[in-house]
Amino acid sequence: MAHKVADSIQRFMAPGPKPNGLQAAEDGLWIIDQGDHHVYKVDWNTGETLHDIPTETVHSSGITLGDGYIWIASTYSCEIFQVEMETGKTVQKYPSPGAGINATREHLDKTAGRRSQPTGDHGLEWKDGHLYVASPPSQFVHVMDVRRWKEVHRMKTPGFRVHGLAWAKEEGQVWIADTSFGVVSRHRLEDGRCYDAFRVEDPVQVHGMTMGKDNRLWYADDRGPIGFLSVNMEPDF
Repeated sequence: MAHKVADSIQRFMAPGPKPNGLQAAEDGLWIIDQGDHHVYKVDWNTGETLHDIPTETVHSSGITLGDGYIWIASTYSCEIFQVEMETGKTVQKYPSPGAGINATREHLDKTAGRRSQPTGDHGLEWKDGHLYVASPPSQFVHVMDVRRWKEVHRMKTPGFRVHGLAWAKEEGQVWIADTSFGVVSRHRLEDGRCYDAFRVEDPVQVHGMTMGKDNRLWYADDRGPIGFLSVNMEPDF
């Protein structure tokens, strides 16, 4: 049986230097940029910037919308930011549930500088007052009750560098992108059971990921490209 491999269809370049998180919305595609720390909303078809706001986040890696706010994983400050949609003003900051040292960096000592220090979370999703947080250091998706900022569930992720996170059409399931492995897989949140997977070949690296309004997985490569993954998302094995 052949492995499933996605065709990466680039649509446009991101407006910022390092797009690292995506969130789909009816009126545009939201991007958090790790380089300039801005949030952009762009047109689905042209990539034209519709909204551009600065944030106080630090090298961020995930973005979602919920309860009238933007939620951002501020990776290098190990925090989750709640910000105003119109201005980018910080409303509240919460500790990253999965902060720690990435498995691939555990062997480094202090001479490695920032690479040896803890980092925070990446991909985010929102549903019914809960924030779903993909964390490379912990290798879990953490489910946070936002009102109490308390973890109510966690799901072990495959691989060692989970990044993008997106809702699947199947109830209670998510798509997960492991940037280092070049694999996107579909899992049941309840217990992590895997139902489908496909590869994304070099040179494309899936950092941000979201389910578009066209029912396709859209990706952000942090070197600039934004596009979608053309692949049959029905298991064929």
